[in-house]
Amino acid sequence: MPRTLWLLVIGMAVNVTGSSFLWPLNAIYMTEHLGKTLSVSGLVLMFNSGASVIGNLFGGSLYDKIGGYKTVMLGTVITLTSLIGLTIWNGFLPYVIFLTIIGFGSGMIFPPMYAMAGNVWKEGGRKAFNAIYVAQNVGVAVGASLGGLVASYSFHLIFLANALMFFVFLVIAIFGYRGIQTLSTDTNRLQEKQGIQNHAKLYALLTLCVGYLLCWVGYTQWQATISAYTQELNISLRQYSLLWTINGALIVLGQPLVNSMLRLFAKSIKKQMIIGMVIFIVSFIVAGQAQAFSGFVAAMVILTIGEMLVWPAVPTIADGLAPKGREGFYQGMVNSTATGGRMVGPLLGGILVDLYGMSMLFNVLVGLIIIAIFTTVIYDHKLKKETSIASTL
Repeated sequence: MPRTLWLLVIGMAVNVTGSSFLWPLNAIYMTEHLGKTLSVSGLVLMFNSGASVIGNLFGGSLYDKIGGYKTVMLGTVITLTSLIGLTIWNGFLPYVIFLTIIGFGSGMIFPPMYAMAGNVWKEGGRKAFNAIYVAQNVGVAVGASLGGLVASYSFHLIFLANALMFFVFLVIAIFGYRGIQTLSTDTNRLQEKQGIQNHAKLYALLTLCVGYLLCWVGYTQWQATISAYTQELNISLRQYSLLWTINGALIVLGQPLVNSMLRLFAKSIKKQMIIGMVIFIVSFIVAGQAQAFSGFVAAMVILTIGEMLVWPAVPTIADGLAPKGREGFYQGMVNSTATGGRMVGPLLGGILVDLYGMSMLFNVLVGLIIIAIFTTVIYDHKLKKETSIASTL
């Protein structure tokens, strides 16, 4: 990998390590320490994710206009300032306000990180996005593991640890990302002739993102309703945090094995995603039957395999679809879709559990993934048709 990509990988790992001190424990903090219901905690997380959706789109558009370095710096300063505030004031109202601002600031960071990764190693294809994805999960494994340990002593230390890690990320960004060049946003004559295909490319991306959003609605239940459910089953906070450590460790250690399997069984990215979604369904069925920690470990292992197939595939496809000069916008769409799933998921899950129970939740999740499989199958049909027409002109 190029040196610049390594800098992005290291920065992503540090960034997500800091975030992972807090995000798996948000629902637990609000229900157990602030005395709120799952529905209320889901609403607060929706505010956070909604702000992050706006941050994703804003950050992606800024990348196309002012470049990756300035966009990352702005998002990092906003996030770090809010985290310092959360460290000092963490009652319910300040928690809601700062968590919402954190969502916006951190949302700005991810699209330029992905877009820069795609630009600095174009010839690497999906390898660049796999590297960023693995870095994210190193952060998840380390942050979630340490977060559960720190929270068992004091939740207030979680806020401080998160702020300190973002300060480290700020230092890396200042000295590491200033010199990263992005591709010119000028369009050439060939691309102007391909304007007929750009609409089809955007349509393909939006269709793909529908299924991506539904997958995230299901996935985010592990951070919201399922996390609270494990507490009802007397599974300790450390054990729950260990589930995310297992998730991150499997992704880091198992990526070479998964890549080898993909070369044999899923040579196209579309097949890779469909297989991953089917595995998601299996994981929710197993989780729905689990009554002990071992059952949730099994469900998490299965979920992680599916995640390894689906999550890196979407930004890879987006990078391939993006017209020159629109890479940031397309990555912003992908990241805002994932965040949208994180926004809708906790609220939807909280309402379903409060009204109908966990069994209904898992049944709904299976149905959503089936819809996601359908949208993945059809996402590029119009693009293939338009490409065929354009080739005859």
